[in-house]
Amino acid sequence: MTKLVELLVRNDEYSHAEFVERWQGEHADIARELPGLKRYSTSVPANPDEAEYDGVLELVFESGQALNEAFESEVGQEVQADAAEFLELGAGPRIVVDETVHVAETVAGDAADE
Repeated sequence: MTKLVELLVRNDEYSHAEFVERWQGEHADIARELPGLKRYSTSVPANPDEAEYDGVLELVFESGQALNEAFESEVGQEVQADAAEFLELGAGPRIVVDETVHVAETVAGDAADE
């Protein structure tokens, strides 16, 4: 599996709480429609006042080609345009990795259980 991991920085016009609401709400509704998306997770700092970044994005695809095709699609273009409204695009580090899972225990309440 290929995973995109990005540390996000919010646009100065948004408070951290407003950023989280937009990112995990309206934006997630669009992003979950990316073609070929296998897993989509967002994480926010436990103490945002002490964190350098506002969130961590993880998108998993079958391959690097599938990731590229997703962002070249119409939905991918919409996702990127929407993100530009509340994120400082490119402000945080971004890496595409080949994921190796060593433990895959399902946690109660995990989205996979729903």
